[in-house]
Amino acid sequence: MIALSLAEIAAVVGGQTHDIPDPTARVTGPVVRDSREVEPGSLFVAFVGERVDGHDFARAVVEAGAAAVLASRPVGVPAIVVDDVQAALGALARHVVRTLGTTLVALTGSAGKTSTKDLIAQVLQHKAPTVWTPGSLNNEIGLPLTALSATEETKFLVLEMGARGIGHIRYLTGLTPPRIGLVLNVGSAHIGEFGGREQIAQAKGELVESLPAADDGGIAVLNADDPLVRAMSSRTAARVVLFGESGEADVRAENVRLTDNGQPCFRLHTPSGASDVTMRLYGEHHVSNALAAAAVAHELGMSAEEIATALSEAGSLSRWRMEVTERPDGVTIVNDAYNANPESMKAALRALAAMGTGRRTWAVLGKMAELGDEALAEHDAVGRLAVRLNVSKLVAVGGREAAWLQLGAYNEGSWGEESVHVSDAQAAVDLLRSELRPGDVVLVKASRSVGLESVAQALLATGAEGEVAAR
Repeated sequence: MIALSLAEIAAVVGGQTHDIPDPTARVTGPVVRDSREVEPGSLFVAFVGERVDGHDFARAVVEAGAAAVLASRPVGVPAIVVDDVQAALGALARHVVRTLGTTLVALTGSAGKTSTKDLIAQVLQHKAPTVWTPGSLNNEIGLPLTALSATEETKFLVLEMGARGIGHIRYLTGLTPPRIGLVLNVGSAHIGEFGGREQIAQAKGELVESLPAADDGGIAVLNADDPLVRAMSSRTAARVVLFGESGEADVRAENVRLTDNGQPCFRLHTPSGASDVTMRLYGEHHVSNALAAAAVAHELGMSAEEIATALSEAGSLSRWRMEVTERPDGVTIVNDAYNANPESMKAALRALAAMGTGRRTWAVLGKMAELGDEALAEHDAVGRLAVRLNVSKLVAVGGREAAWLQLGAYNEGSWGEESVHVSDAQAAVDLLRSELRPGDVVLVKASRSVGLESVAQALLATGAEGEVAAR
């Protein structure tokens, strides 16, 4: 964070200093909420959680070098005491972002947020110092913490914004007001919480409503291929830039194809030129993500050639998202177990089919959470798609939702041993260990709560006869 004195921070957040011998002392380290991340000069933010109270670590973090604690009560060590720690953290982030004058890019969408955020960050890094959301820390705590990691050298700040309901993104944009807002898509993720796709669109569109007017530099980057996203152009005063495969898109892809390994290639067209891209990521769904990143980069002054080079070099920065690893025995494990929704599940299956051309393919799938009344239909549809894509074997893991996956496969014509329902992750591991052959490709995917990454990890450990080479 930019160096601020404890007195300045107290003034910004409306807090009172306690047990601080020198209010002019500056916070020169990172702002953290995890006591294990404290460095000399840090500001430790003490949240009260369901199981852990950050205030209990106050003395330990100061002994480890923290300049002070942001707390909701006095803790017997240097502290800035406020009524609401979360609100104070947000106020501090808003102040720092305003002080820095950094170009802030915010993005949201039902699927692909984290992968696209990682692409934007890697592309913009080619132009200037960039700070971005680590992993999926896209909520009211993770977002301000990311913003507070920016410094005077930071030119671009790329923030992923998630939503669990109407008003959440509006709140986040109030903490860190963006100049460029990107909406990827409106899908079925969290549809059970929102109540329908129209409500999801209403929530996601809060991002473009927050943008400055076109005359003040506001830019809304919208997916031309998603009608609900494209319609958001009427909800913003910002200048609208469209991306997609549509001929009307300002930034578009032509001649999209996949390599034998399932990596997308395409001709990138921008208003200032065109260039060829061959991505290191897997799956055709990354084309839309890449176009979104390209549209942002073009608006920030990068040429088509610069963007294409950066996209071709970009990899995955976040774990368990189409993480492809080949075992020494030739079995390929695709760990995409961080999360799942109907759109990402179908995209991952198509990527598996492309990667597995001429090889046996396995889809180890589990529950997609928060689908509400759509859960049965969506799990059934994924099971059917696995059969239509000629996936060699579907392994449905878990309870009721897994049974629906297998039922969809069965109803689509998987009547033999092409699909199986197992009770838990260990049962899936036992099955795969007994049946995998060199050259097989295994996709592992489910919602985060299922914990199917343990299947991928166990399979990699099984094949680790020497160093495992990750692609």
